[in-house]
Amino acid sequence: MIMRKLTLAMALVTITAASSFAQYSKVSLNLLGGYTFDEKVYFDAATATVKGAFQYGGSLEFFPSRNKSVEISYQRMGTTIPLYGPTGTQYNKGNDDGSVNYILLNGINYFAKSNDAKALPFFGGGIGVGILNGAGSSATKFAWDLKGGVKVKTSSVVSFKLQAYLQSIISTFGSDYWYAGGGVVYSVPDYASMFQFGLGAAICIDFPSK
Repeated sequence: MIMRKLTLAMALVTITAASSFAQYSKVSLNLLGGYTFDEKVYFDAATATVKGAFQYGGSLEFFPSRNKSVEISYQRMGTTIPLYGPTGTQYNKGNDDGSVNYILLNGINYFAKSNDAKALPFFGGGIGVGILNGAGSSATKFAWDLKGGVKVKTSSVVSFKLQAYLQSIISTFGSDYWYAGGGVVYSVPDYASMFQFGLGAAICIDFPSK
């Protein structure tokens, strides 16, 4: 009798633990928003300033395990991008409206002390493309990002994130010429990098696994 009760108790503990482990969200829909600060981009003979603006977007986050996820996100900010020459003259005055868009694939790691923790610090990063629009033109370039913060769970399927992020777009914009002597000239692409820092939040809808 005692052995049967002990076996039954162990089975209940095992089932409860397995059920608890299985009940983490497998998919999360995130509505993103934040403020991205000013950033200067330096070229050979000009400087562009991407003015700070509100950034918004959304993402789908897939959880292969409780504390690791893969996220696909799209974020956009409408802004102005004045372009200045070396003497401080604005080249595109009155025509400096533009936007910055990111499509990114991120890997994120959550640091939970227990399965029922309500506050989950996280850190992640990813790669993708950045799309720059302005003055009737558009350019798609390589982009990457880093982000970290905390996810706060509630008793419902809705949770919240507070985060800081660093996003970057890298682009070639011409060539420099290097003289190696003997009449040999090398053409080397010039690169311009934009680093955008921001603070944001997200409303997360966590779809429970079945």
